[in-house]
Formats: sequence, C-alpha cells, structure tokens
Amino acid sequence: MSRTDMKVLGWVFVALMSAATLQVNAATVYKWTDEKGVIHFGDKQPVGQKSESVDVRSGTSRSNSNDDRPSPQEQLKNLEANQEKSEEAAAVTRKEEAAQKQRAKNCEIAKKNLETMTNNARIKVEENGEQRYLTPQEIEEKRNEFNAIVEKDCAEQK
Repeated sequence: MSRTDMKVLGWVFVALMSAATLQVNAATVYKWTDEKGVIHFGDKQPVGQKSESVDVRSGTSRSNSNDDRPSPQEQLKNLEANQEKSEEAAAVTRKEEAAQKQRAKNCEIAKKNLETMTNNARIKVEENGEQRYLTPQEIEEKRNEFNAIVEKDCAEQK
C-alpha cells in the first residue's frame, strides 16, 4: 500500500469514527411553542408544556404530551396531598384508639359500681361534704344507669 492510500484510509477511518460518535451521542431534541407562539428547541423536555421529540437524523417529530406524565411540581403537590391525607387518617386513628380506651375504662368502672350496687344493701355517698345512705329507689336508679353504661361501653369491647 502506498503512502497516499494509507492517508486516504486514515481519513476514511476518522470520518467513520466521527459519524459513529455522532450517532452514539445523538440526544433527544425537544420542540415546543411558548405562550407567545415562539418555537423553541432544547435537549430537555419543558415542564408543564406539550412538546415533540425531534428525530435529528430524519427531521420527523412525535408528540410528547405532558398530560400523561405530571410535572415535578404536580408530583410534589400530589405527594404533599397524600402525606396530608395519611396524617389526617393517623390522627383519626389515634382519636378512635383514645375513645376505645376511654370506653374500656368506663366499662370497667361501671362493672365495679354495678357489682357494688348488687352486693350491698346499703350504699353510702358523700354530697356537699356530708355522708348519707342511698334510698332503695336511688340504688335501683343507679343500678339502671350502670347497666346502661355496661351495655353500651362493654358491648363494644367484645
């Protein structure tokens, strides 16, 4: 091979390598139109706008609607809304648990009071700093009150 042939082969090799590098480095180019009607091209997809991917080799484009994929700002808003809903649900759960604990406590106290009312003929109470005994009618009323509490609060414990 002559020296000229070697130079030609060298240039052909360089040209082929350059073309291959351009093909490998060919990035997606986006085309979009702003509010004023100005057409823009860029290597990053615009946020919150419809754009088209442009095939640099053929000059054809295809639509890239951001309607299908939310923008980062919309994703952040959705994430914050979901976190807020989770926190609200956790707060409701904590309130329900506290109410359930209170009902369990009420049930236990009502059962003890009902047992006292049932097992003792005379019940002493303190009113306005003075002690007195409940009448049989008052004992029956209190027994009915405690039965109602037991039925309401203890039924939910089962």
